[in-house]
Amino acid sequence: MPQKVTGSLSHIRPDGRVRMVDVSAKSATQRTASASAQVTMPAAVLRALRGGAGRKGDPLEIARIAGIAAAKRTSDLIPLCHPLPLTHIEVEARYARGAVKLLSRVSTTAPTGVEMEALTAVSVAALTVYDMAKALGHAMAIEVALEHKAGGKSGYRRGAAAKK
Repeated sequence: MPQKVTGSLSHIRPDGRVRMVDVSAKSATQRTASASAQVTMPAAVLRALRGGAGRKGDPLEIARIAGIAAAKRTSDLIPLCHPLPLTHIEVEARYARGAVKLLSRVSTTAPTGVEMEALTAVSVAALTVYDMAKALGHAMAIEVALEHKAGGKSGYRRGAAAKK
């Protein structure tokens, strides 16, 4: 079922040029977001990771640290994102059937939300899992989704992944 599109692209000016959105008139409010990622891989690769085949260290702990570091650098990676004073970043990583599952939770008190920081955290964590496992096989797939966002004018919203 097609999703209804509302509004317009906030980073595109009427003349078609890109811009960083001006949030200076917006109030700083408590904002949170969470995102998830899944790295699907063959059972043999997953077994080897779980068994300690990662020569670079514990893959899940390294992925967690990479995700936390990435959230803090989101505005360096995504050109039109505002740098935000993040007050909390949490990245969870766990083994599941046929995959490594990742979840991030990010908070701030700022005039704009932290969806991009939450998505960046799990994206980089998932890429880190791939990097750790690629020596065991390249047949992996990464899925990333926004789970929720809260705060600001739009209040609480569940992401597309949470609506399934």
